[in-house]
Amino acid sequence: MLVIRPLLETDLDDLYVMAQNAGKGLTTLPADRALLERKINHARETFNQRCAPEAGLYLFALEDTELGQCVGISGIQARVGLDEVFYNYRLSVTVNASRELGVHVRTPTLHLSNDMTDTTEICSLLLSDSHRGGGNGLLLSRCRFLYLDSFRKHFSDKVFAEMRGVSDKEGRNPLWDALGSQFFDMEFSEADMLSGLGNKSFIAELMPKYPIYVPMLPDAARAVIGRVHDNTAPALKMLQAEGFNFNGLVDIFDGGPVVEAFVHNIRTVRESVHRHVLISRKAVDLDVATAERVMISNLSFRDFRVTTIPAHCIGPDTVSVPKEVADALLVESGDQVRLAPLRDAGPQIAAAKGEEKEKGRASRF
Repeated sequence: MLVIRPLLETDLDDLYVMAQNAGKGLTTLPADRALLERKINHARETFNQRCAPEAGLYLFALEDTELGQCVGISGIQARVGLDEVFYNYRLSVTVNASRELGVHVRTPTLHLSNDMTDTTEICSLLLSDSHRGGGNGLLLSRCRFLYLDSFRKHFSDKVFAEMRGVSDKEGRNPLWDALGSQFFDMEFSEADMLSGLGNKSFIAELMPKYPIYVPMLPDAARAVIGRVHDNTAPALKMLQAEGFNFNGLVDIFDGGPVVEAFVHNIRTVRESVHRHVLISRKAVDLDVATAERVMISNLSFRDFRVTTIPAHCIGPDTVSVPKEVADALLVESGDQVRLAPLRDAGPQIAAAKGEEKEKGRASRF
């Protein structure tokens, strides 16, 4: 069984191996054991509510219970830009015009921006190669939206994600070569590593504060602004399907796009339903390949759990789950859980959502 749970200290070795295999470009999870250990400790403090809510770092592990191994991770940063300045470039247009000369020139321009300050960020998505496919990446990413909505007061109304920008096999990035390297005597991979170690604001403070006129950059640099790495394209497509859109901001190093959405507009949130647990005494085949699968989560802040079950288990008021699933979710009969489609909403989820709406209308009269 694959189960989402909070990241634990015992996951350090598995996380380090995944970070090593991820290569360059994943700035929030560099292959540095000491840093990863600090992140795990920060996450444990967050789930145990021993740090300020705005400083929270929520890291979730995807555990293969048969292997007893962490095979994926995803995260939420409660707020960015509060302890150190958070920078992006805003891609906008500068207009120069002269009526007398009949000149009207629109120039794409990059402006250093702190617009995402105090906003929630989803981050640190990483899945082991051995567990790619089968909707595991969707589960690892979308579980965060259930948590965000269940505990709204800990997060901002808007959430964003910085997408990994274009780089080659050697870890070189055309935008950095044309811009960042002119102010720092280092390669993109080194700057990327320093960013992951928490030194991004230090580097950004030495970047030029004046607008950057995009046409003055080389063609290769202009071509990567707002584009994602090939390995990141599926993650971007998934977020777009959830309702995330490009907000005009790009990463100051690699030019990767920033996408954002309001929590209440995220598809997983909109299509989720609540049901009460009914532990089934009958055997439930959890591995039916053709069955539409849905995410099912408990409602615990500290011991959050998510897994998947066949959609046909959902009833009008209850959801039938076998005891092993209930145990994995840390729930008992009568407890309330939340369900949401893993992929597109199928007839069971759609019908359940319709029933909730009808009940809501009925309760108003």
